[in-house]
Amino acid sequence: MTHLSPSLERMAAGRSHAAGRVGVLLVNLGTPESTGYGDIRRYLSEFLSDRRVIEVNPWLWQPLLQGVILTTRPFRSGAAYRRIWNAAADESPLRTHTRAQAGLLGQALPPDDLLVDWAMRYGRPSIADRLAALQDQGCDRILVVPLYPQYSATTTATVNDEVFRALMRMRRQPAIRIAPSFPDHPLYIEGLARSVETTLAGLPRAPDLLLASFHGLPRRYVKAGDPYPAECNRTMRALRHRLGLGPRDFPMTYQSRFGRERWLEPYTDERVTALPRRGIRRIAVITPGFLSDCIETLDEIGHELREEFLAAGGEALTLIPCLNSGSDAIALLRALVEQESSGWR
Repeated sequence: MTHLSPSLERMAAGRSHAAGRVGVLLVNLGTPESTGYGDIRRYLSEFLSDRRVIEVNPWLWQPLLQGVILTTRPFRSGAAYRRIWNAAADESPLRTHTRAQAGLLGQALPPDDLLVDWAMRYGRPSIADRLAALQDQGCDRILVVPLYPQYSATTTATVNDEVFRALMRMRRQPAIRIAPSFPDHPLYIEGLARSVETTLAGLPRAPDLLLASFHGLPRRYVKAGDPYPAECNRTMRALRHRLGLGPRDFPMTYQSRFGRERWLEPYTDERVTALPRRGIRRIAVITPGFLSDCIETLDEIGHELREEFLAAGGEALTLIPCLNSGSDAIALLRALVEQESSGWR
């Protein structure tokens, strides 16, 4: 076997890397283009037609979806988006935060080292368009980073599906890596803990209870092998340890259930509205399943759940913000990118 000298090995490595650039594509869930009925309907149709999200025979599901659901649901969703819409940029907060994350991450990485872009799984900018754009800019290696802290087939896996569907249409395919989930990454846990501490320190009175709310999932998905609740538990174990709290002081719940079947429990709305009867009238809620604030955090928790809690006898519900595009989020993303692109630079 022929062995190259160290100097020749370095030259060979340099030639292979000089062939092209390394791209990074941050991918989040998605957002409608506006709060109008048509844009909301188009977005929900794409989202709820994903077989990973709704595991029901499409022959049964699509008539129901395209009929009753998409006739009525856009009105309710549109009202919710209007309550949180970023009027200055005329876009949803999720788009604002994801774009900012990509821009700040690009600034945080060494100059000319990595080219950072962003996409949405549903809606625009699409994964296929941004993969093509990165390739047009000379990227022959692309690291895809799904922005979901905990893995689920309904989130991370469907991003992966769409990436490889895009590759199927490419004559010349770039090399692809997919970053794994990061449920208990030390930088994520530290960022969450600082968000809790900073928010609570700014309150005039400490809450009676701190609660974590994760996006829900049908129980049958978990029985089929989805590891999502196990990864949520990993996040909670690490965060409770960092804050010095136990399960009673810092319980976890699941929100956003849809339809009639049984989802992961306990349900956030049922647990929270029962708290005033126990004398717990001031609470703070963190949403560790979301890296960025979106309709599920800002409206479902910050508006709808707050109203339900107050109507049940509560006095105050404080929503603890996600990391969004703050320094903790950028430090986490930089660490993930540097680790997962190792050997490509």
